[in-house]
Amino acid sequence: MNPLPSLWGADSPSRLLGSRHIASGELVFPALPGHSPLADQYQVEALAGEGELYSFTLIHPSPKSGLAPFALGYLDLEGPLRLFGRITGGERPVIGGRYRILPDDTYGYVFESLEARQ
Repeated sequence: MNPLPSLWGADSPSRLLGSRHIASGELVFPALPGHSPLADQYQVEALAGEGELYSFTLIHPSPKSGLAPFALGYLDLEGPLRLFGRITGGERPVIGGRYRILPDDTYGYVFESLEARQ
């Protein structure tokens, strides 16, 4: 049995799971595990599937690593909640742009520009 909760809900399309504090309404990510001493003070809920890019940085790994440059950023979701993650796609990220959260086998989740899919 895995004591840690899944990052993703079972709904389709899948959405990340967070925990909302029952008394204050504060939303946290990731969801608290059921064995946490605080678990009874929170309820698990699906997070918004899209958000607005708050900020980003471009990472240029050493040429010796063989890794291509990539972007990391903060995405503001309803709740309010701010997530940090990798931004996919070849285009330069846009602060204030709309991004969707997608599952990723390597990182757990990534952000993809909604404009890039149109």
